[in-house]
Amino acid sequence: MRIRDAHTHFFSRDFFRLLGKESAAKSGAVDPEVPLADLARKTGIEIPDPDPRKHAERWLAELDRHGVEAAVSIASLPGEEEAVREAALASKGRLIPFLVVDPTTPAGLEKGARAVSSGGFRGVLIFPALHRFDPAAPSLDPLYAAAAGAHAAVVVHCGLLEIKVRDLLGIRPAYDIRFASPLAVSAAAERHREVQFIIPHFGAGFFEEVLLAGSQSANIHIDTSSSNSWIRAQPGDLTLEAVLRRSIEVFGPRRILFGTDSSTFPRGWRAAILDEELRALDAIGVKDADRSRILGENLVELLS
Repeated sequence: MRIRDAHTHFFSRDFFRLLGKESAAKSGAVDPEVPLADLARKTGIEIPDPDPRKHAERWLAELDRHGVEAAVSIASLPGEEEAVREAALASKGRLIPFLVVDPTTPAGLEKGARAVSSGGFRGVLIFPALHRFDPAAPSLDPLYAAAAGAHAAVVVHCGLLEIKVRDLLGIRPAYDIRFASPLAVSAAAERHREVQFIIPHFGAGFFEEVLLAGSQSANIHIDTSSSNSWIRAQPGDLTLEAVLRRSIEVFGPRRILFGTDSSTFPRGWRAAILDEELRALDAIGVKDADRSRILGENLVELLS
């Protein structure tokens, strides 16, 4: 199998530096390195080398170790884009650059549109619950138009939202998941049928709504990333096998993308996510051809 991961976070030194500055400002610390040193000491998380090319080398070695051909690598904060761009160029195509944008500001919209139009980024990730906006709002039309023109994907995080590094640094914002329904993504997808939307983590708790959105809008895809801990918040005895079976029934094997949500070292690439998904695919009898599509071919086709 040719594994391609549709959802990882690069988490460069710039990412940690930006969070360190935010944490220091909140705590009154003079040096932003102080909260990062505390984070590393308490959790064992390794703060990356300042050179994004060296961090890219580490990611590529990690992908090699697990037999992963390529991975989407997300710039997870505004200000991390250049590090991820440089890493992606150094990787010769194996790290596929996406970026997070805040589309509630003109600067965020412009940055996202420019990044996919001429900056080499293959997708944008938006967080309605974090930035409190309707993903179907007309104000996002320029971003969607740019994504359509560049054949770039738009990832819309729905459902439960947890950014553990922020929690650990004491800078957790107030999330509003009223904005994070997959039904709003369907409304956007219906208005922008030339755009390919991705809802990660099976909707992260809005699984029923994800199925409705996927039934309604053929240009919505899902990714399977994360530990799927959201299942605990669902009624009944829902299992990953049941989630995958129903997802394939609704989306078909061509609109499902394998992902892990890998991010930090020394944990590295989350092989246990793949192992669990392979067991579930075996349990529900998914054919080899469909398995290959989910585990990598769909991502290539989506971004080609």
